[in-house]
Amino acid sequence: MKNHKGFTLIEIMVVVIILGLLAGLVLPRFLGQEDKAKVETSKVQISSLGSALDAFKLDNGFYPTTDQGLEALIKKPETGRIPAKWREGGYLKPSRIPKDPWGTPYLYFSPGNERNEYEIISYGADGQQGGEGKDADIESWNME
Repeated sequence: MKNHKGFTLIEIMVVVIILGLLAGLVLPRFLGQEDKAKVETSKVQISSLGSALDAFKLDNGFYPTTDQGLEALIKKPETGRIPAKWREGGYLKPSRIPKDPWGTPYLYFSPGNERNEYEIISYGADGQQGGEGKDADIESWNME
């Protein structure tokens, strides 16, 4: 038996139990961070879209309408109020409208609510209006 090298069943079981305990302690912390990171990413994207909308307004004197949508930032609108000084190449780099971190398109309204000229909204992880925590709506006019 002295010449046999390897691990005994008990040694392997002890290692598996230790790894299971570590995973039970560490994984929940990482999973919670992923949700927070997605919320923060959504806020950054909404802020970036807001900056692009402000640049659009500076060039043209108005925000794109709800019907024109965020697409007006990458392609010159052909309906509604046509921008006379639309920036060649658009207002976003890369030239695409991002989806929120949960894979859902952002909602855009212009005019916005009574306090704002536009609104950009993500409905969060559940994709439904309302909610709390990771499911809470993220709104351009109400970001903390």
